Amino acid sequence: MKKSLLIILISIFFNFSSYSAGNDGDGTGSKKNNFKKASNLIKQAKKYEKKNKPDKAKKRFNKAIKYLLISNKENPNNPDTLNYLGFASRKLGKFEIAEKYYLEGLSIDPNHLGINEYLGELYVNTNRLDKAKERLEVIKGCNCTEFDELNNAIKTGSSKY
Repeated sequence: MKKSLLIILISIFFNFSSYSAGNDGDGTGSKKNNFKKASNLIKQAKKYEKKNKPDKAKKRFNKAIKYLLISNKENPNNPDTLNYLGFASRKLGKFEIAEKYYLEGLSIDPNHLGINEYLGELYVNTNRLDKAKERLEVIKGCNCTEFDELNNAIKTGSSKY
């Protein structure tokens, strides 16, 4: 009887230990955790940009890219991850790399609002207004902020983000 109880207790201990490794507590494990960390870093970077602290923003974007690359390996073909990889790369001035991520994301989800907006803004920033207008056309019926922001970027010739 004592041996059975001891075996049960040891089994329970090892079961709980194995669940805690790499788990962020919400039942999703580390795959979602890396994306979540990157998302939080991007939000922080945007705040630093608004406060005119570009060096701190750049550090957050670089760190976010590291988490996003891990997330992309763990969960490939996720357009949200590719969108953020493109966004962070664009914010760091890596326009060619950003464009590749955006286009890869659009090959998976051609109507992704965020990718279409951000790719359009990249096109505005690189003086390709005809391509920016194509992205705007894709999302024109969404009645969303992505449309408004891209439309404004095209009209003003620069993007907010």
